[in-house]
Amino acid sequence: MTTLTRTFNHVERLGNWSADLPLRLFLAWEFFESGWEKFNGSNWFADIQANFPFPFDVLSAELNWQLSMWAELLLPLLLLLGLGTRLAAAGLMVVTVVAIAAVHWPAHWSSLAELAQGYAITNQGYGNFKLPLIYLVALVPLLLKGAGRLSLDHWLVARLPR
Repeated sequence: MTTLTRTFNHVERLGNWSADLPLRLFLAWEFFESGWEKFNGSNWFADIQANFPFPFDVLSAELNWQLSMWAELLLPLLLLLGLGTRLAAAGLMVVTVVAIAAVHWPAHWSSLAELAQGYAITNQGYGNFKLPLIYLVALVPLLLKGAGRLSLDHWLVARLPR
């Protein structure tokens, strides 16, 4: 066995335990930070309420603000702990899709080339859905695979009777 093969075997064993952890930490920080800003800020959802997709468009701006804020405060903590990871990822995916539709998607576009201009971090009048799309894609492995071995989910499953 070569040194390179042994090294990759060690990396793979480490990855089996902790590959998802940086992803969970990153997403937990990003979503919690957004929730914290809402917690300490004032509700600006009334200005964009008409942009919310169904069923959120029929809820009040205040209720949407509270749902978004508490989802962005509590679900990241679950990600951090690896507790209810799939449920937390699904909830944050809903928050992200609503945010893309209500805030980040371009109001008007007439071609795919124009829509592609919204794939940006800054808004130059074409939307700015790049960052929330990155978050959405980063949540997919956690939704599909869960938190991995270094999590409370794994610990609980190992200790619960079958």
